[in-house]
Amino acid sequence: MSGRRTRPVRLGPRAIAALVLISAIGVVAFGWPLLAGADSGLAHSQDAPWLFAALLPLLVGVVVAMIADSGLDAKAVAMLGVLAAVGAALRPLGAGTAGLEPMFFLMVLSGRVLGPGFGFVLGSVTMFASALLTGGVGPWMPFQMLSMGWFAMGAGLLPGPDRLRGRAELLMLAAYGFVASFAYGTVMNLYGWTIVPGLGSGISFQPGDPLPENLVRFLAYCTATSLGWDLGRAVLTLVLTLTIGATLLKALRRATRRAAFEAQVTFDASGK
Repeated sequence: MSGRRTRPVRLGPRAIAALVLISAIGVVAFGWPLLAGADSGLAHSQDAPWLFAALLPLLVGVVVAMIADSGLDAKAVAMLGVLAAVGAALRPLGAGTAGLEPMFFLMVLSGRVLGPGFGFVLGSVTMFASALLTGGVGPWMPFQMLSMGWFAMGAGLLPGPDRLRGRAELLMLAAYGFVASFAYGTVMNLYGWTIVPGLGSGISFQPGDPLPENLVRFLAYCTATSLGWDLGRAVLTLVLTLTIGATLLKALRRATRRAAFEAQVTFDASGK
C-alpha cells in the first residue's frame, strides 16, 4: 500500500467539457473589451454579476462531472474544503505587502497532486472563500476566481506525474509557479486596465483602437504598475516550493492515498 503511486483525479469527458465551457466564458469575459468599439460603454462592474452567476453553477457542474466520471465521494469534497480553508487563511498573511501571497504555492502543489479539474475548482473556491474572509468582495471577485482556477489547473496539466519525482519535480513546479504568478497578475491586469481612467497617453486603454496598439499599451501598463508586485509573488512561490514543497507534496499524496478517491466499492456476496 505504501508503495502505490498517487494518481491525480482523472478527468472524464463530461468534466473536460465543463472545464472547456467555463474557460471559454472566462476568456470572453476578460477579453471582450479589447474587441469592443469606442461607444460600447465598457463596464466590467456591470458584467461581473452576470459572470459570477454563470460561474457558480458551472463550478458545481465541474464537481458533479468529476463525481460522475471518477467516482469521487464525500472524502474528496472534504479535502476540497480543507485545502480551500487553508488557502483562504494563507492569503491575508501577505496581503498588501509587495505581492507576498503564500496561498499561490499551495495551489501549485495541490493542483499537481490532485489534477487539473480538482485544481480548478479548488483555486476558484479558495479565492471565493478568501474574498469573504478579507472583505474583498467586489466586481473583481469572479475574475479572480477564474484566474486562480486557471493557475491551479495549469499545475495539474504539467507533464510526468507518474515518472517525474524528487528534485526534478520540485524544480519544475517552482519554475511553473514563478512563471504562472506573472501570468496571473497579467490576466488580472487585463480586467483592471480596461476600466481604469486614463493614466497617461502611453499606457491607457483606448476603446476602438486596433488590437496590436492596445496590446503594446497593455504591456507598458503591466510594466509600470504591477511588475514589482508580480515579482514578489513569483519569488515567494518559487522559494516556498523549493524549501517546503517536498514535505507538502508527501503529505498531500499520503492523504490522497488514504482517501482512495477512485477506489471501487465492492460487496461481499456472502454477507460477512
